[in-house]
Amino acid sequence: MFLRVDKLQVELPAPARQDPNAGAALQELLGGKYGEMSTLGNYLFQSFNFRSKNKLRPFYELVAAITAEELGHVELVSNGVAMLNNGPDVPGADEGDGGDISNAPFEMMKDIRSAASFYSHAGGSVPVNSNSMSWNVDMVTTTGNVIMDLLHNFHLECGARLHKLRVYESLTQDNVTGREICGYLLVRGGVHAHAYGLALKRLTGVDIHQMLPTPNIPTDKVPEARKYLQAGSHRRIYTFSPGDYQALAGVWSGEALPTDPPGPLEVIEGMPEGGKIHQLVGVPSAFTPDYAPEEMFEIAEKLTKAAMQGAGSL
Repeated sequence: MFLRVDKLQVELPAPARQDPNAGAALQELLGGKYGEMSTLGNYLFQSFNFRSKNKLRPFYELVAAITAEELGHVELVSNGVAMLNNGPDVPGADEGDGGDISNAPFEMMKDIRSAASFYSHAGGSVPVNSNSMSWNVDMVTTTGNVIMDLLHNFHLECGARLHKLRVYESLTQDNVTGREICGYLLVRGGVHAHAYGLALKRLTGVDIHQMLPTPNIPTDKVPEARKYLQAGSHRRIYTFSPGDYQALAGVWSGEALPTDPPGPLEVIEGMPEGGKIHQLVGVPSAFTPDYAPEEMFEIAEKLTKAAMQGAGSL
C-alpha cells in the first residue's frame, strides 16, 4: 500500500514570472524517456513482479522503497510544471467572474511550445515530454531477471541525471522553480544510481562503481544541489514506511561516493520532512475551477467547517 502525505518532498520557490516554455522544458523530466514517469513505471512494476521476494528481500526492498520516492518525484515535477505555466499567483484572481473573455486574454498561449498544456490541461502537467509526445508503456522494463533489471535501473538513473543537467542548463538563473527541482533531483538521482550500483556489486562482485559517476556530473558545482549535499541527502535512502523495508540496509551500507561529501550511508525510516504544496490560484476566465466560482467556494467552506467540527470523533 502507499501512504499519501499532503506535502512535496521539498518546498519549491514561487516562480518570478510566467514561463510556459520553461514549463515545457521541465516536462522532459516528467514524461521523457528518462523522466520520472519512466523511473516510477520501471521500479513500480519490477517491485510488483519481483520473484523470490523473501529470499532476495534486501534487493526487493531497495526497489520498493525507491519506487515510493519516485512517486513523490512525479508529484514534485508536476507541481513545478504547473507553477511555471501559470506564473506568480495573483491574490484574489479566483474571485468574481472571468471578465471579458472576448478580448483574447490568453493570446500569448497560441505561441508557446506546448500549447496543449493550456488548451487541454489549463496550464497543468501531464505525462508527456518537452515536445508533448506521450509517455508510454514501452519505456517500462521488467524482465523478472534481478541482475538485468538492476542494470537497466542503473542505466536509467544515469540517463535521468544527464537529462536533468541538460534541462538545468537551459534555465536562466531567475528560473528559481525549475532550477530548484533540477538541483534536488540531481542529488537524489545520484543516490539511486549509487544504490543500484551497490546492489549489482553485492550480487555479482563486479565493481560498477568504477564507472561512477556516469555521466561525470560535478553536482557540487550546481548551486541548487549544493545545499542538499551539505545536508547529507546524498547519503540517505528513505523507507517511506513506518516499519517496513528495513532490510534494504543490507544493500545501502558503506560510504558515500568519493565524488560527494564524505560520510556513512544511512537508511532513514519514514520520509523526508518535506515542504508545503504551492496553492495555484484559480483563473475563472480559463474556467479553472469555474467561470463564477463563488458558490463552489461557499459550499467547500461549509463542508470544511463541518469536517473540522466532527474531526474530534474520528
